[in-house]
Amino acid sequence: MIDGLFQVKLRRVRPSGNPLPCYATSHAAGMDLLADLPSARTLLPGERSLIPTGIAIALPDGYEAQIRPRSGLALKRGVSLVNSPGTIDPDYRGEIGVILVNHGGEPFTVNPGDRIAQMVFARFQRGELLEVVELDETTRGEGGFGHTGLK
Repeated sequence: MIDGLFQVKLRRVRPSGNPLPCYATSHAAGMDLLADLPSARTLLPGERSLIPTGIAIALPDGYEAQIRPRSGLALKRGVSLVNSPGTIDPDYRGEIGVILVNHGGEPFTVNPGDRIAQMVFARFQRGELLEVVELDETTRGEGGFGHTGLK
């Protein structure tokens, strides 16, 4: 790692006119992923579709790539990701696909080269499970969804 950067190997799955994923600004956390489609694809309201990106990556061990929605698509068009964030494991070598869903009220068309998601790299640690009879007590205890009430 040099200056907070590490190398991610990237392979194009097929010839494409799309540029490589990149950061839109110097302080962006996520790289934009582009639709690698032969022609436009329209998602009707409530419909979901796997959109190919045309790339595969090789991450260093201990890192994941998180695939996240684009906030502008979510706000303006109601388009998001079904599994968000999606995780690309360091041993996965297949094409990155993005499962878009149209939560909006109008059809949404994905065109070749459209920015459809963002990819954020993160370190992770693996854990080891230890089965026990009881867990230690906390103030919260087993309080789950909405347990603190409305304030």
